[in-house]
Amino acid sequence: MKSTFIALSMGLAGIGFLLNSGPGASAEDGKAGPGSAVRLERLKWVAFKERLAAAKSSKLTVVDAWATTCGPCKENFPHLVEMHKKFGGKGLNVISLTLDDPTDAKAVAAAEKFLKEKNADFTNVLLDENFGDGYDRLDINAIPAVFLFGPDGKELKRFTMDDPDHQFTYADVEKEIAARLEAK
Repeated sequence: MKSTFIALSMGLAGIGFLLNSGPGASAEDGKAGPGSAVRLERLKWVAFKERLAAAKSSKLTVVDAWATTCGPCKENFPHLVEMHKKFGGKGLNVISLTLDDPTDAKAVAAAEKFLKEKNADFTNVLLDENFGDGYDRLDINAIPAVFLFGPDGKELKRFTMDDPDHQFTYADVEKEIAARLEAK
């Protein structure tokens, strides 16, 4: 059954996560800061998880899983950009992780073009694994999916489309982020 959901999700979208660097981040620390060129960085799952665990300077990290073939992902992506602008200086690290096929040059180019069009001036990661493995790694059946991580890289909360009776909105995500940042 999971493979059916995966196939359906892949038809609708790929997954992408944005690593949001706060203001003043530099290319040397692996994050694009304001005014830097938007870029898409390839990372294996292990390196991605290590990056999450190394984000000690952030109070909270939001990871948005998306793909260029996912209409709802692309429609909601501007909300992620806005959260970066609104909360980046308050301790939020934003990560965009695309689950587009890393072996498909056209898909990768489309992802890079989309990120530039949306002015995604935070770190953007392409999961450099076998196409579809991201769903298993994230333990999801569909995208978009959003995850909140603490400074230690441990997952705090997830927002998924897996349960048709409990769908999330990006307003739900923003409300949770605001509450967690105010509580810190």
